[in-house]
Amino acid sequence: MTLKKLPTGVQDTLPRECRVLGTVREQLTRAFEARGYSPVISAAVEYYDTYAGIRSALPQERMFKFTDRDGRLLVLRPDATLSISRIAATKLEAGAAQLYYFLEKWDAAQDAGGVRSREIMQAGVERLGEEGAFSDAQTIAFAIDCMRAVGLTDCIADVGHVGYMKGLLEECGLDAAQTEEVRASLNAKDGLNAERLLKNAGAREETLAAVRALPSLFGGAEVFARAKALTQNAHALAAVSHLEHVSRILTDMGYERNVCFDFGTGKSLSYYSGIVFSGLVKEVGAPVLSGGRYDGLADDFGRHIPAVGFAIGLKRVLVALERQGKFPPEPVPDVAVACEEGAEGAADALCKQLIAEGKRVTLAAGYGAGAVADTAAAQKLLVTKKGVRRL
Repeated sequence: MTLKKLPTGVQDTLPRECRVLGTVREQLTRAFEARGYSPVISAAVEYYDTYAGIRSALPQERMFKFTDRDGRLLVLRPDATLSISRIAATKLEAGAAQLYYFLEKWDAAQDAGGVRSREIMQAGVERLGEEGAFSDAQTIAFAIDCMRAVGLTDCIADVGHVGYMKGLLEECGLDAAQTEEVRASLNAKDGLNAERLLKNAGAREETLAAVRALPSLFGGAEVFARAKALTQNAHALAAVSHLEHVSRILTDMGYERNVCFDFGTGKSLSYYSGIVFSGLVKEVGAPVLSGGRYDGLADDFGRHIPAVGFAIGLKRVLVALERQGKFPPEPVPDVAVACEEGAEGAADALCKQLIAEGKRVTLAAGYGAGAVADTAAAQKLLVTKKGVRRL
C-alpha cells in the first residue's frame, strides 16, 4: 500500500515549516527588491531538447520526463538558471537585467542511499549582461547579505574559480568528457581515480602534484601564492589573478571575514565559466546557497549574455535556522472567540473588528464556552445574545 507514502526524495511541508518559509520568502523579497532586482517566473514545463540539446546539457537521468499530446518529450524544470538564460536570450530586449525568482526545480537523480531531494524549492538572483571582478564581488557579497537577511549567523562564502582546474587539466590533452570525469572524481574526493585517469592521459608529474594539492588549497588570501607556485598554465594563473582582484574588492567592502578561497571546488566545468561559490553554515553539512559565473549558458539560445548569480535552497535554510535555534514557535491566536446559538452574526462582527485592530483571531465552529476550552489563545471571549463575556 502506497496511499500513505510519498515517493523517495519528496516531502510535504507542514504548517509550522510553511509559516517560517513564508517569512523567509518575505525577507528575501525585501532584500532582492532593495537591491533593484526584478521578479521573474519561468515555465515549470519545458521541452526536453531545451536541456538535452545544448552544450551545457543536463544528464537525461536527472530529468523528470513525460510526453505531450503531439508525442514531443517534455520535462519538469530541472534547472532554474538555464530556464532564465532562455528567457533572457529570447524574450528580453535588453541584454542587461537583474532578476530574482522563487521556483521549484526537479531532480530525478538519486544517491546510492536514496536520500537526495528531488523537489527543490529555491530562491535566486541572476545578474545578466555583466562581466568583471566587481560584478563577481558584488554577487558574493549579496549572497552573504541574503543569508544574514533570513537570520543565519556565522555565514561563509566558499569561493573558487573553475579556470584553475581547467587550466591544470588542459595540459593533459583531455577531451571534454574525460575532463568532466576527472572533475567528478575530485569532487567526490576520489583522488585515486582522478590520478589514474590523468596518468592514463599522460599527465606530467608537475600536473599530478598540482592536482594532488587541490584539496589543501583553501583558506584566506594567503592561498593565492601557493596556487601560483603549483603551475605555469596561463589559464590557471589568470584564474588566480581574478580571484585576487575579487578578494581585494570584498576586503574593501568589509566581507573578508566571511569569505574563504577554495581551489579544489569541483563544480561543473562546462556549466560554469569563472568564479564559483557556496554559502555555508557549520550546522548544515551541505551548502545552503550555490552560485557562480556562467557566461556561456545563453549562447545556445541565440545570444551571448554574460551572467553571474546564485540560488538558495529554502529547505536547507529552514534546517539551518532550526539547528541554530532560530526556528520560531508556532504562533497562537491573540483571541479565540466562541458564541452561543443565535449570536453568530455578532461573533463574526467582533472577529472582524479585532482583525482590523491587528489581532490574530479564530472563531470556533461549535457553540458555548466549551468550544474554545482546548484552544491555545492569549484571550478567550464568548459572544451571547446579551453581549460579550471574557472566559
